Amino acid sequence: MTQPVSRAVVEAFYEAFAVRDHARVAEFLADDVEWTISGPVNVLTFCGTRRGKAAVLDLMAHGMSQVLDIVKFESNVSLVDGDRSSRLNRLWARHPNDGRIISYRVAHFSRFQDGKMMEHLSLLDSFDAVEQVLGHSLATDELAPVDDDLVTV
Repeated sequence: MTQPVSRAVVEAFYEAFAVRDHARVAEFLADDVEWTISGPVNVLTFCGTRRGKAAVLDLMAHGMSQVLDIVKFESNVSLVDGDRSSRLNRLWARHPNDGRIISYRVAHFSRFQDGKMMEHLSLLDSFDAVEQVLGHSLATDELAPVDDDLVTV
C-alpha cells in the first residue's frame, strides 16, 4: 500500500512549479516520472507524454518556451486524497512572436509515491489555448447542423 502524500509536499511542489524553479521542481519528481499534457501536438508542441525526470525538466526549461513564455501560474482549487492530488489552475503566458498575452485553464492530476511525483496529467482547455496561440478563432461553421440533420439522443 502506498503512503499518502502530504498537502505540504503538494503545496511545495506547486510553489516551485509556479515560479519555474526547475531545481526545486526536480526534487519532487521521481526518476521515472510519466508526465502527460493532453492537447493538439501539431499546434501546442509541448503536449504529449514525457518519461523520466530529465525529459520533464527539459520540457519545462525548453519545450514550453518554444510556444509560450509563462508569466504567471495560479491554482484556484486543490484536492489531496491519499497518494493523489488534483488542482484547477489558470496559466498566463506571453506569445514569443508578438507578445500577446494568452490565458487558459488547466487541470492537473498527479500521483505520488514516497513524496515524489510518479504520474502527472495536465488537461488544458486546448480549444481556447489553440485559438489564442494562433491568434484567431477556429472555423467551426462547417460543424453547424444542416436543416435536414437529425440527432437522436
